[in-house]
Amino acid sequence: MPENRYDKTPRPGQGHFVAAPEEVTVGVVDAVSVDDKPSSLWSDAWRDMSHRTLFWVSALIILLVVVVAIAPGAFTSQLPRIGCSLPDSLLPPSSEHFFGTDKNGCDIYTRTLYGARASVVVGLLSTVFVVVLGTAIGAVAGYYGGTLDTILSRITDIFFAVPFVLAAIVILSIAPSRTAFVVAVVLASFGWTTIARITRGAVLSVKNNEFVTAAKALGMSRGAILWRHVLPNSSAPIIVYSTVALGTFIVAEATLTFLGIGLDPSTVSWGGDLANGRASIRTNPEIMFYPAAALAFTVLGFIMMGDVVNDALDPKARKR
Repeated sequence: MPENRYDKTPRPGQGHFVAAPEEVTVGVVDAVSVDDKPSSLWSDAWRDMSHRTLFWVSALIILLVVVVAIAPGAFTSQLPRIGCSLPDSLLPPSSEHFFGTDKNGCDIYTRTLYGARASVVVGLLSTVFVVVLGTAIGAVAGYYGGTLDTILSRITDIFFAVPFVLAAIVILSIAPSRTAFVVAVVLASFGWTTIARITRGAVLSVKNNEFVTAAKALGMSRGAILWRHVLPNSSAPIIVYSTVALGTFIVAEATLTFLGIGLDPSTVSWGGDLANGRASIRTNPEIMFYPAAALAFTVLGFIMMGDVVNDALDPKARKR
């Protein structure tokens, strides 16, 4: 007879031991502390970001740029326009003029500091307008679907097909004034399409989850579900894109101002200083170098922050 593999009868000489109940510690291993708060996506993201050097470097860059934009007078005793003297034109760097002077005798260091304000204001306003408009359109289209989704998606495609910079040039060329608010509105009018698509895709992936079904069963209205449940759980890609978009809009403003279409010439900005130094790029490249370096430094900070936030909020990225 073949040996039965499932026969559990002890063989001769084979002991069968059972541990005493007091020696079993499985209950200790399986114990769960009910006092600990459950982990969330945002707490996990913060824990991940706070342990990364790139996050603190980018945060320091952004903080420095914001402080300079708010209070440039704390870093220099001069003013960007007052004190300009033609006899002081194109002076080399010195203890009085750290970066030298431009062709109008203005201190380049002071103008670089004060130029941060206009660029940061335009970038922040444009990002806020884009997030509000694009998120609203994308969320409504993705959540309600049907004919409304079709109409909003086609409108988004039409605006997406319009060249961003070209449209801004055309609108600003006929604008009665070109303040920071006007430039931000124009940039946002043609820059909301990407975030609308991102929001629509995020809402589509969330709206059929169990917690949405539970909210419907409790009798909540569709608008309340969208605002209280769907949007908060779809905000991760929106935040990531907003961080990177802020740097993009700063570059867009500098580009338009460099072309003479952006901010008014009376406004001190990095794009305006780049345009003023264009004629002296061969003989005095430092006139363009310092505002260009400040612009690149600022955009680099926001791009690095966007990468860190993306890795922290994307569960797949954390597993890689």
